[in-house]
Amino acid sequence: MATTSSIKKLFTDSVVYGLSSIIGRFLNYLLVPLYTYKLVHSGEYGLVTNVYAYTALLLVVLVFGMETTFFYFANQYKDKSLKVFSTASWMVGFVAACFVVLVFQFIGPISSALNYGDHPEYIKIMATTVAIDAFQAMLFSFLRFQGRAWKFASLKLLFIFLNIGLNLLVFLVAPGFAQSHPEMMQWYNPDAQVYYIFLINLICTATVTLGFLPEIWNLRNGVDFSIIGKMLRYTWPMLLLGLIGILNQVADKICYRFIMPGEEGDIQLGIYGACVKIAMIMAMITQAFRYAYEPFVFSAGKGKESKESQAKVMKYFVICTLMAFLIVMAYIDLLRYIISPKYWEGLRVVPIVMIAEIFMGIYFNLSFWYKLIAKTWWGAIFSIIGCTVLLSINFVFVPKYGYLACAWGGFCGYGVCMLLSYFVGQKYNPVHYPVMSIIAYFALAMGLYAAMTYLRPDNTILSMLLNTALIAFYAAVVLLFERKKKRPAPQQTELQSDYNTLSHKE
Repeated sequence: MATTSSIKKLFTDSVVYGLSSIIGRFLNYLLVPLYTYKLVHSGEYGLVTNVYAYTALLLVVLVFGMETTFFYFANQYKDKSLKVFSTASWMVGFVAACFVVLVFQFIGPISSALNYGDHPEYIKIMATTVAIDAFQAMLFSFLRFQGRAWKFASLKLLFIFLNIGLNLLVFLVAPGFAQSHPEMMQWYNPDAQVYYIFLINLICTATVTLGFLPEIWNLRNGVDFSIIGKMLRYTWPMLLLGLIGILNQVADKICYRFIMPGEEGDIQLGIYGACVKIAMIMAMITQAFRYAYEPFVFSAGKGKESKESQAKVMKYFVICTLMAFLIVMAYIDLLRYIISPKYWEGLRVVPIVMIAEIFMGIYFNLSFWYKLIAKTWWGAIFSIIGCTVLLSINFVFVPKYGYLACAWGGFCGYGVCMLLSYFVGQKYNPVHYPVMSIIAYFALAMGLYAAMTYLRPDNTILSMLLNTALIAFYAAVVLLFERKKKRPAPQQTELQSDYNTLSHKE
């Protein structure tokens, strides 16, 4: 059976990683009202959403699966894990440097192709930032491998606080100071707000790199050319897997400006991007879970104990994420003030996106069957199918239904990946997940969400009180059933034991 200490270690690390992810994202929410209230046009926030979607996609390309590859080979070659880390980091660093050189060399054609011909500086900043981020991804992976969750969280929070501080300076302090002391604010241009958003991100990313100087020193171990070929063979399906996986998250935001070009498309993308931020609490939970769970599973291997752990953790993951879903939907009348009222028409996508994120988390949990047996190409196949579903829904339905089709595209894409990974995985490396319990908890949560929607009183306070009671009901049902499952079987009396022994002898 899975040891209690290993599950507790996973939980503790998840809490610490969640500290940087959940609290960090929560603090970052301060930027959402700042941008949606201070940016003059909704279309400007659409540009921010679009550029960050490209950044997320490029980050996957530049890391090309080396995070997971590092975990796999560092556990295969435990005696030279530092050499594996150094080799992986040098490979990622080299690719990232080549990427920046090529972007700066061909900035004109690239910016025009992406519909940013008037603002090539956005593309230059984006390229530099994502290259540094790619290198940092390996450094953060090294901290996870060593179980140094607190330093991981500290550096993540440093980025967040610095980012928030500089944004508050530019959007709240600078405008007034420019009027009272124009001679000191010659650098400030009130029409360059989008530019400042990207520039601040670059400054913060570069600053955090200084916190990795002890880890960067490990690169003196150089490159082990004897394992490069093995690492590349393992990682190329991971690249495809990660690429298609991130496309499932950002393809709608990238394609939107091509499907619906012009100012109206940017406005709709801005509304969709702002409302998705509310749903991203689910992404925070799954990301914190992933940071702790990936090294945990690879260190446990693919034995019986590991499979039992995966089954237990899957159930707890679903229980917790469904609770988060209910909490967000219960208090959406308060959470909507995170964004400006001019974006509220897009709030209908929040529940759809949140369920899609739960599917993504389940898919990530299921994905370990092919990672542990080094058949990562299965993940690439699943992700290609899922992305095809997502893109098809976007191109067919966005012209008619707008950003609502984007939300349903992600829902269907992740749902398909989740189901394919489960059914194929049960054939090649079966894990006895508590499927019926998971389905029952989903049904309970969806029933309670329907009650929140259709039994909604006109009074906001009464509505939230009712929703709070429904959340408490969900928690009570979960606790009741989980305690009942953990209750030990009644011990036999001495007479019963003797009778069973005699019966066995007969």
